[in-house]
Amino acid sequence: MTYDNRLKDGATDALFEAILLLRDVDECYRFFQDIATVSELKALAQRLEVAKLLESDVTYLKIEELTGASSATISRVKRSLDYGANGYTLILERVKQSGDMGGTV
Repeated sequence: MTYDNRLKDGATDALFEAILLLRDVDECYRFFQDIATVSELKALAQRLEVAKLLESDVTYLKIEELTGASSATISRVKRSLDYGANGYTLILERVKQSGDMGGTV
């Protein structure tokens, strides 16, 4: 499946192109601190962590305990893993190949 075409526009393309220019984690911290709030970044990081745990067959209850994510957030991530654009799967495979799983996993 491909991404949702409602996302596609010049401004979003420019944002993604800018992100692709970041060279390391330090640059990511600097850029994302300026472009997003702490809570927005924490929410994105939490969703990725939830996806990692779901892929490792961790139960919803344990995921709630480990991440503080609500059951609604966990369900949303699970739905994206099962029926989404395969973005989580793509990045989780690449992270696994790089050997840097980070977080609680």
